[in-house]
Amino acid sequence: MTKREQLMEYITQDIVAFLSEDRQLDYTEAMRIFYTSQTYEKLLDEETGLYLEGSAYVYDILKGELKYGKLTQLEY
Repeated sequence: MTKREQLMEYITQDIVAFLSEDRQLDYTEAMRIFYTSQTYEKLLDEETGLYLEGSAYVYDILKGELKYGKLTQLEY
């Protein structure tokens, strides 16, 4: 596993935990929500550099996406 892949995996784990805790969801549902989000797509896109950001920052982007139905905060 590359360093980039590790960073993506750590962020994904954190986001799923945050989502599960904040919304009282089981991990399976939290994973489904995140893995089907545009935020996750951007996290996997190396060109965005989103995987270099902190988990809390990425989670804020996801919360905006879930609230507004689209990405609202990306500055790439």
